Amino acid sequence: MLIDCDACVMKGPGCQDCVVTVVLGFATERAGAAGRSGSLRIDDDEKAALDALAESGLVPPLRLVHAVSSVDPDTAAESPAGEGETAVGSG
Repeated sequence: MLIDCDACVMKGPGCQDCVVTVVLGFATERAGAAGRSGSLRIDDDEKAALDALAESGLVPPLRLVHAVSSVDPDTAAESPAGEGETAVGSG
């Protein structure tokens, strides 16, 4: 799984209690200072561990949300609220 903090619409206000920042110690500000992109790759075992910690309430769940570049007005009227965003995390 690739976590791209640069593409997350929660970047900024959501970083303070994001599991990527809290548990993995990865801050987009630090990544920028080091000349790296704001992305992090985790494997399936790490994701399973983060999901288990989140389900038990020990850490906040991963809330990576990608922006939608465009939405068809006909589709948006028929879709439930929140559709069009991709949330990665527990489940």
